[in-house]
Amino acid sequence: MRETIKQKLSELEQQQNIRILYACESGSRAWGFASPDSDFDVRFIYARQLTDYLNIADVKDVVELPVNEVLDIGGWDIRKALKLFLKSNSPLYEWLQSPIIYQLDDLFTAELKALMPDYYSLRSGANHYLSMAFNTLTNDLQCEQVKMKRYFYALRPALACRWIIERETVPPMEFAHLRVLITDSAIQSAIDELMERKLISDEKTMISPVSLLNEWLIDTLSTCKIKVPQLPSTNKDTDELNVIFRKHIVR
Repeated sequence: MRETIKQKLSELEQQQNIRILYACESGSRAWGFASPDSDFDVRFIYARQLTDYLNIADVKDVVELPVNEVLDIGGWDIRKALKLFLKSNSPLYEWLQSPIIYQLDDLFTAELKALMPDYYSLRSGANHYLSMAFNTLTNDLQCEQVKMKRYFYALRPALACRWIIERETVPPMEFAHLRVLITDSAIQSAIDELMERKLISDEKTMISPVSLLNEWLIDTLSTCKIKVPQLPSTNKDTDELNVIFRKHIVR
């Protein structure tokens, strides 16, 4: 599949007259809890030619292929990506940490990664993950039968929020790195059991709620809700990002 994805990216570069600066896996395969039938969520950042940015009409800032059951491929224009980087867009900060890379410009990637610690707003990031975990817990994990995968869609952001609060750094993307925060062996065992089942089950597998994990999520999110407003909020200017933008659209 990797070669298929790389071929699709190459075709997009030719068809759209763009240059892909960074392409990675962004979903459950990168998070570390994919099911056998999980699709491939490919995300990328691309640049156009300088003249494309000098038109009166706004340049299109998203490129994507039609989604099917196997592949979901889409990317952001570098200007859009850098604006979102400035706003501490958590999915973008995750992309830059993905363990599965399909294509990259070494210089662009290194420059952006180097700015992550200074540009990431801890409060904004924590609010993002807190909201994601709370919504999943409230909307998806309160029925008599729930989708098993939804536990991971609640646990991962809950842990990311805790990471930001406790360590005051950009949280890692991978679930295995986040779960080191859990010291309760019973919670770890419950997660291990779910993980073992998920790795051999399809995406639609339903299970009965795991009360131990629900209680842990409720307690964790309640604590996070109190502490998130106390986190610092970063406001950076655009100077360094302007340099990166201009550099990579004229190369």
